[in-house]
Amino acid sequence: MKFCEMKYERPDITVIRDDADKIKQEFLTADSFEKADEAFSKWDRLISHTDSMFSLAYIRSSIDTTDEYYENEVEYIDEISPVFVDIQHSFAELLTKSRFRNELEQKYGSLLFKNSEIFLRSFSSEIIPETQHANKLETEYQKLIASAQINFDEKTLTVSQLSPYKQSPDDELRRSAWLAEAGFYKECGEKLDNIYDELVRLRDTMGKKMGYKNFVPLGYLQMGRNCYNAEDVSKFRENIVKYIVPVADRLYREQAERTGLIYPLTFADAALHFRDGNPKPVGTPEEILETGKMLYHSLSEETSEFIDVMLENELMDVLSKKGKASGGYCTQISDYKVPFIFANFNGTADDVEVITHEAGHAFAFYCARDIFPSDNQSPTLDACEIHSMTMEFFGWRMSDGFFGKDAAKFRYNHLFGALTFLPYGAMVDHFQHIMYEKPELSPSQRHEVWKELTGIYMPWMKLDGSPFYGEGMGWQRQIHIYENPFYYIDYCFAQTAALQFWAVMQEDHNDAWKRYMSLVKKAGTMTLTELIETAGLGSPFEEDTLKEVADSAVKWLEKNKI
Repeated sequence: MKFCEMKYERPDITVIRDDADKIKQEFLTADSFEKADEAFSKWDRLISHTDSMFSLAYIRSSIDTTDEYYENEVEYIDEISPVFVDIQHSFAELLTKSRFRNELEQKYGSLLFKNSEIFLRSFSSEIIPETQHANKLETEYQKLIASAQINFDEKTLTVSQLSPYKQSPDDELRRSAWLAEAGFYKECGEKLDNIYDELVRLRDTMGKKMGYKNFVPLGYLQMGRNCYNAEDVSKFRENIVKYIVPVADRLYREQAERTGLIYPLTFADAALHFRDGNPKPVGTPEEILETGKMLYHSLSEETSEFIDVMLENELMDVLSKKGKASGGYCTQISDYKVPFIFANFNGTADDVEVITHEAGHAFAFYCARDIFPSDNQSPTLDACEIHSMTMEFFGWRMSDGFFGKDAAKFRYNHLFGALTFLPYGAMVDHFQHIMYEKPELSPSQRHEVWKELTGIYMPWMKLDGSPFYGEGMGWQRQIHIYENPFYYIDYCFAQTAALQFWAVMQEDHNDAWKRYMSLVKKAGTMTLTELIETAGLGSPFEEDTLKEVADSAVKWLEKNKI
């Protein structure tokens, strides 16, 4: 079924609660495993259907943030979603205490119950008001960024549409584009500070209401961390500073020399990787999608079937336009057993990475669409990002088709970016820990923290006091900081795994694909560390892993300098 034909119905929370109460009663009073299992199946269908309606409203509102109907629907969902979580919470309690737990574990696996116990510690009806308020603030942030109308080059552009100018080899044009974007964020600066300040205080209140010292423990539980803790993450960040930052610094020094720019680099100059311009995809958006289709037809029967379903059913919205939300994501519509990809093509290499990154998420869901219960269809987000970041590297086999004469530049730049991303990702995570450990910080103090962390994690960047980025305010453009506390480090864990997959690809592409599929097909039945072990990779929490990742990537970059 085409996306435009999928029917949205407002989820009535009263009806959902009544249906949930009936199912819970059936589950509670079941006198046999078979009856309890039947009630569990009904429960799963109820949750999946409600989630599907949430997804349809969210997608359609993202595509056009000025659509009043779906704007109202998202506002309604922001209001009821914490109540819906409370309903799910009550069933999780019944599930974990069920007298048929052993039989259910044997059929569906023990991780389902471990995750349910984590969920029970991550939510309480006491924090519904704060959650509702936070949802509204997150939506306000999205709409604020989507409202950007930046006058540049005799055009009126969104933030995404400005991106090609921000990579221009013309120094004056590129720097002017960065200043234009900075002007928009500076104009919204007070609003952005106020939204985040309120979010931090709300989340701090949630943590304390739940009995924690601050939001950090609650944030980890809400992310479903089931095989590592904050100490492990802290050590991982330290290893990035130890093994990756020196390598990244050397690479940026080489970039400055290659482009004839001055080290340390301003944010505008760091965006230019080659003096004659960064690699750009060739062809129209339609031609890029067609090349993507060729890529997935070349990888396997499973990916071939997947991409045909996505294209035939119009399950992608990728063109950037006025009123469209910024960024990109993949979500799922469980009622129809399909994923959906949202993105903003802007004429840069990011367009190709959408076709690989977001499609990596989508392919993983497509592979897991028939797994029951639905909680077992997806692992924690850290593992989900392995699906996407590794698929980016599998996309190299079609780089000539995507980039033409720029293919070699793209491969170099992609690996360069994968490695040098790790310090930035760790910095975002470190920043968030400080914000929630010290919720009393003022907006100006938050900017100072970002400056200090930039010196540690990104010493190649010049904080020159220029508007926005040079003032330590660049964190405000990172949507995850506002909407998804402690999510961003997941990209770093996944990138560590993806770089290991990349190293295997250099030796044996078929072996890499086989390992990748073994990980993808386990879906949500294993923890992050178990999935990584299944693929025969090193854990990101082992110090040697990051060292080996850096060594193998640097050797390739040295050998393939442009």
